[in-house]
Amino acid sequence: MKEETITLNTQEQKRAMVLNRIQAGQLSVAQAAGVLDLSARHVRRILAAYQKEGPAALAHGNRGRKPAHRISETVRAQVIDLARTKYQGCNQQHLRDLLQEREGITLSRSSVRRIVEQAGLAAPRLHKRRVHRRRRERYPQEGMLLQIDGSRHAWLQERGPWFTLLAAIDDATGKLVAAVLRQQEDAAGYFLLVRQVIEREGRPLALYHDRHGIFAPSSVATEADSLAEQLAGKQNPSQFWRLLAELTISSIAARSPQANDLIAYCTPSA
Repeated sequence: MKEETITLNTQEQKRAMVLNRIQAGQLSVAQAAGVLDLSARHVRRILAAYQKEGPAALAHGNRGRKPAHRISETVRAQVIDLARTKYQGCNQQHLRDLLQEREGITLSRSSVRRIVEQAGLAAPRLHKRRVHRRRRERYPQEGMLLQIDGSRHAWLQERGPWFTLLAAIDDATGKLVAAVLRQQEDAAGYFLLVRQVIEREGRPLALYHDRHGIFAPSSVATEADSLAEQLAGKQNPSQFWRLLAELTISSIAARSPQANDLIAYCTPSA
């Protein structure tokens, strides 16, 4: 009589390999239990079965058998036909309720979902109402809040290199308060910008900016930071942040690129 070939899955092959090492004296039962994430008692039980029956003892007993609660092909075909015709457009929960109430077919929602999805019948998409992003309200009085940012552009066109325009815009009025041209966006340029703002308009209550490292340090120190910062677990405040602290000017970081409209003011239209 020809013996039936047993095909083991990955987990069962792992168990066979570990059991072979137990038999060869390379592993103890306790060590094997740790490797297989099983109790030592269960390892002894499957080892005894493995020694008696071989690899067949590791294969699941239900392999190759149809589940007792398997939905018949007749019921499947009926559900698919109703979903395509009589109950077309119903979502899966509603379809499940209609099948039970009107057709006498009692299935779980997950079974109905699996049947219709395998048949290529996608559930109807719900049209959610689009939620528009609310714009941040402007400050009510001139001089309270200034938006600051840098915009790199060919400001001299073909007559010179690219520059970064650092600008300060009054949040209440949209008026350009100060501007500085720099080769790149740097802390020194923002120092000059703040100085220009104070000399021309006085000290604002707050500055609104993006999350550039010039304005505020990252919260966690890295290996590149000083030993004192690493021991403290955070970076020291940036020079610009200390400047604002001494001037008692609040620093407000934008939560998203859309929150800061400064570039729309600064960048020339095509």
